[in-house]
Amino acid sequence: MKLATTTEDFSRYTNNQIEAVTYVANSGFHYVDYSFGLDYANKTGIYSSDPKSYISKLKEKCDEYAVQFIQAHSPMGTPLADENEAFINDTLSCIEACGALGIKNIVVHSGYLKNITQKETFKKNKVFFEKLLPTAEKYEVNILTENFNKMTKDDVYWIDNAPDLLELIEYVNHPLFHAVWDTGHANHQEMSQETALTLLGKHVKALHVHDNDGVGDFHMCPFFGTLDVDSLMKGLKNIGYAGYFTFEACSFFAPSIHKNSNIEIDLAMRIKMEELLYSLGENILRRYGM
Repeated sequence: MKLATTTEDFSRYTNNQIEAVTYVANSGFHYVDYSFGLDYANKTGIYSSDPKSYISKLKEKCDEYAVQFIQAHSPMGTPLADENEAFINDTLSCIEACGALGIKNIVVHSGYLKNITQKETFKKNKVFFEKLLPTAEKYEVNILTENFNKMTKDDVYWIDNAPDLLELIEYVNHPLFHAVWDTGHANHQEMSQETALTLLGKHVKALHVHDNDGVGDFHMCPFFGTLDVDSLMKGLKNIGYAGYFTFEACSFFAPSIHKNSNIEIDLAMRIKMEELLYSLGENILRRYGM
């Protein structure tokens, strides 16, 4: 299994993802998750005035640093809203960019609305994803949806656990529609990582690996929170997972560290953290023979 991380690791230090690629590569990572959400937020990259030129320059930088994009994350929005044509078009642009960049997996969040049932949520999500799947077929890109962090609001249902995620995938029932397993979100649940992964089985095509305290969605480095890494790795072995071990530990530490005015995590320090993240990943994979 190979290590990967996301360009979002350096979102606090640059809105230029070509620059972020160099930081990631210099830290040891050569397999990368591209965050289209950063392009969307800054109206750069594929949402700039010249996306074709941008993609060409991005490819050149990847060749220079021996970087391969192995998955991507689309912008988050409101997929179940009545007027969501613009959001759908933005997401389709991401799938098209995946085709141009040779990315075979893109994460697209499912949606939710207040005061609707699970059944209604599934129906509306199926309609949403079916608007994306023809373009996914054209470019041979898997659409992966994830388990959310745990929701506690009484008037909202969303898909935050493995059984419901599996049910949604089987309900949409398309050969290009599968799961990305988010370890940090799963850390909020009582079901173990091993049990959840074994349940999802062949549908797990990618990972978001990060840690937290079991309550907040902090996206910390493994071993900095309560994530059961042993259970995670056993689950991956159980299902014969053959994808990438992809970090989404963008915050590294708990948010309270960043709020401390006496500690400034500058770019040089964040690069050191990225190097440590890579070393920890190597240690995990070596320990479990993966």
